[in-house]
Amino acid sequence: MAGLVTGSHGRNELHVFHDADEPRSPTHHSVTKLCRVCGDEIGLKENGELFAACHECGFPVCRPCYEYERSEGNQRCPQCNTRYKRHKGCPRVAGDDEENLDADDFDDEFQIKNHHDTPDRHHVANHSENGDYNEQKWHTHAAAFSSVAGSVTGKDFEGDKEAYTSAEWKERVEKWKTRQEKRGLVNKDDGGNDQGEEDDLLLAEARQPLWRKVPISSSLINPYRIVIIFRLVILCFFFHFRILTPAYDAFPLWLISVICEIWFGFSWILDQFPKWFPINRETYLDRLSIRFEREGEPNRLAPVDFFVSTVDPLKEPPIITANTVLSILAVDYPVEKVSCYVSDDGASMLLFDSLSETAEFARRWVPFCKKYSIEPRAPEFYFSEKIDYLKDKVQPTFVKERRAMKREYEEFKVRINALVAKATKKPEEGWVMQDGTPWPGNNTRDHPGMIQVYLGSEGALDVEGKELPRLVYVSREKRPGYQHHKKAGAMNALVRVSAVLTNAPFMLNLDCDHYLNNSKAVREAMCFLMDPQLGKKLCYVQFPQRFDGIDRHDRYANRNVVFFDINMKGLDGIQGPVYVGTGCVFNRQALYGYDPPVSEKRAKMTCDCWPSWCCCCFGGKRKSKSKKKGVKALLGLGGGYSKKKMMGKNYSRKSSGAAFDLEEIEEGLEGYDELEKSSLMSQKNFEKRFGQSPVFITSTLMEDGGLPEGTNSTALIKEAIHVISIGYEEKTEWGKEIGWIYGSVTEDILTGFKMHCRGWKSVYCVPKRPAFKGSAPINLSDRLHQVLRWALGSVEIFLSRHCPLWYGYGGKLKWLERLAYINTIVYPFTSIPLLAYCTIPAVCLLTGKFIIPTLNNFASIWFLALFLSIIVTGVLELRWSGVSIQDWWRNEQFWVIGGVSAHLFAVFQGLLKVLAGVDTNFTVTAKAADDAEFGELYLFKWTTLLIPPTTLIILNMVGVVAGVSDAINNGYGSWGPLFGKLFFAFWVILHLYPFLKGLMGRQNRTPTIVVLWSILLASIFSLVWVRIDPFLPKQTGPVLKQCGVDC
Repeated sequence: MAGLVTGSHGRNELHVFHDADEPRSPTHHSVTKLCRVCGDEIGLKENGELFAACHECGFPVCRPCYEYERSEGNQRCPQCNTRYKRHKGCPRVAGDDEENLDADDFDDEFQIKNHHDTPDRHHVANHSENGDYNEQKWHTHAAAFSSVAGSVTGKDFEGDKEAYTSAEWKERVEKWKTRQEKRGLVNKDDGGNDQGEEDDLLLAEARQPLWRKVPISSSLINPYRIVIIFRLVILCFFFHFRILTPAYDAFPLWLISVICEIWFGFSWILDQFPKWFPINRETYLDRLSIRFEREGEPNRLAPVDFFVSTVDPLKEPPIITANTVLSILAVDYPVEKVSCYVSDDGASMLLFDSLSETAEFARRWVPFCKKYSIEPRAPEFYFSEKIDYLKDKVQPTFVKERRAMKREYEEFKVRINALVAKATKKPEEGWVMQDGTPWPGNNTRDHPGMIQVYLGSEGALDVEGKELPRLVYVSREKRPGYQHHKKAGAMNALVRVSAVLTNAPFMLNLDCDHYLNNSKAVREAMCFLMDPQLGKKLCYVQFPQRFDGIDRHDRYANRNVVFFDINMKGLDGIQGPVYVGTGCVFNRQALYGYDPPVSEKRAKMTCDCWPSWCCCCFGGKRKSKSKKKGVKALLGLGGGYSKKKMMGKNYSRKSSGAAFDLEEIEEGLEGYDELEKSSLMSQKNFEKRFGQSPVFITSTLMEDGGLPEGTNSTALIKEAIHVISIGYEEKTEWGKEIGWIYGSVTEDILTGFKMHCRGWKSVYCVPKRPAFKGSAPINLSDRLHQVLRWALGSVEIFLSRHCPLWYGYGGKLKWLERLAYINTIVYPFTSIPLLAYCTIPAVCLLTGKFIIPTLNNFASIWFLALFLSIIVTGVLELRWSGVSIQDWWRNEQFWVIGGVSAHLFAVFQGLLKVLAGVDTNFTVTAKAADDAEFGELYLFKWTTLLIPPTTLIILNMVGVVAGVSDAINNGYGSWGPLFGKLFFAFWVILHLYPFLKGLMGRQNRTPTIVVLWSILLASIFSLVWVRIDPFLPKQTGPVLKQCGVDC
């Protein structure tokens, strides 16, 4: 276990409080050339040269993929669309030129089709983009191309994208053998090749795609789209009627209502049309293992760095953070490829000591999880599950070891609780560590950077003597007078520290209360990120958020099922889901602000039917422009970072040494032409972009991760302290174009938006077993404050330069994706028309006016058609998504509750903060608590957010009573117009009903609906009683009463 290292680069300080062990040297992957179709090695020809399928462009394709494309595909190169020429030793297919028949190759026409070449594992050379020969580094995935989805080793093998059980697989092998026997390619009695045939089929299975799209059935999605179009047409006719038939007796109310309805229609368009192309996806983990975890070969799965962020351990209990860390350390992934970084933005000694205890407990917990394959691997939630934990367990020792492990976990919890109890009262002299040294973070706003490395290859082993994943504690430096940018700043510090210490190509970030519920979640993401077609263009893989500890009825829509199961699937069919802040696996290169690799477009077909000057007019200008743009980007003069793709390979090749000084990189530029020299010399601009850390800059140019050669643990720790120093980000592009973007409390939306604007794609992964689970506030006031923070972030983005309404039109953001982002920053402003629309029914009931004049039969049809289209759209949406009607209704209710409370306050708070610089905070005060299950649900906390919805409920209830009273007084003729007003009033009350329940608390378990109807009925019967007035004698003559006028 390494010691705690603290320091400040600006003050030239570095302190080590304990003896630090040396971290292990970086792992290097073998240099090889991979096929862009299946990701397998290409191999060499018989003469020892690299196999080149296409003689025109040299697009890297292995021999089996080449043969399959010639026999079963379109016989053309995926990149340049040139027809493949026949290679010596390959079967002849229809269309091959007869004049090129090679007499020496005649016997190869009748070769056995299941033969395949064994790829040679030697270093091979390939052409780089600038024409030099470079050693090609190991790639986990390749650039995307056209329709080729996979390849197989033989013509007679029928590729299938479905997963197979062991019985189905055996049946599939037998069918394949039968087909081969019928064609005379395999002898029936030849049993010696059975193993080889199975190996061939396993290899063929490994070449199959790692995932596939599962489109929504046309019988489900087509009616849904048709109804959307009908609803849009009906909405246009509805607005035509509403605008041309004003209610003159209530003109102000009519005008307000029409404006509100137009805004609601605009909001519906923003929300609805990004759901036009919903899709599902399936992954194949067995193919991932066959392809990258072959027996007897080095594991080729990509390394992953996990990020866990926390601020205050007293508000975010250390036991919850410990469970999240334990679930990460026990993940089903190669231990040498997993590193967990915990960001402590509060510099708390409590969290530091808790992580020490967690690292010790992990030595027993991790081998227990992997031995018995338990799920989930967070002990608190595993031991509290109310399921049959003996299901599928066959080892006799499981029960005994489980009991022992549960006892050890309870002792671990007691030790954590003791630390928490000790931390509640801070000593006057400050905290002191176990060796008597004062804790460097005693002043949470003024302390040096701190790094502590636990476990790993040089740390403690588990109880079985095996290596554990690395665990790193990080607390960035803080000083008064500096802007720290809250969570976004902490995440950027983790990006830099991880790049210096491990530099995994992929990063997974989690909130401290979100644990891994599925130990194979990382493998699910790797099916996309390591895919040879799609992987290089993905900026992140987003998982849905699932929650524990929510009541069965989900009163305040905490699960957000409609958003995660409908909206996100819709975005997945366009350019990808938005980033939601947690449960996301990032491509490190995308966070560095680089553009995605651009696939070369196929050469267009030309003909001589047009004069040459026409071709120049139509095509020459575009070609010249693109060429000019490419040179500009290469020289570093453009605004983007697409130049990196060429520079990265050269830079990595030149930086075989320690590479601690940029001046050393500039040496050895001999042999390059002027263009290349300008490109490499412009790397000094990286200091202005990434900061003054040569080690970190070197890591940004290593696409596949890993550390530079010649580095040592002491230098890396010192450099890690440097990159988390207080002034490192000054005069750089961190938070502007690189990493998590600053400027909003919802940095997640802003960060994902910037990536999509550059042309990156994202993927939504929904495994059968939820990948991550977390906790959500089930109390009304806490839930409203959570929604307030989200809405405030959206308002800040709306008022910034990154607003989707006007930002990034020169980029590659798709229009439907832009509509979705516009919806995410505009929705808080819906609170203003929503508040007005919810007030109108009460005003109409109190004044006797109405926003709609008398309807004729034709106008009634449009009203009825609009309501029916709304209902049918909702039903069909639930049908294709699988969301329950209860979740949909809870979402509708909380849309109104949050809209008239949290969203409304967020609009005014955002305007005050951005325009006037006034930061307004709303405090929450607890009034009562309950220790029963879901006791937090009934906890009443007063906050100013409760005022607007409470007022609306009272107004509408009073309006209902007044309207009924007026109808009773005026007789039968007044009941007709009353029904329309009552309908809108009850619409408001029904949507605010969960709020009313939360406002009233438990009320001695009396159902809230009983209380509500009791008040309404009591008021109505009281008015009826007053109207009837049976105890007073009736007068038949005139009322003898003084008129007040002097007669």
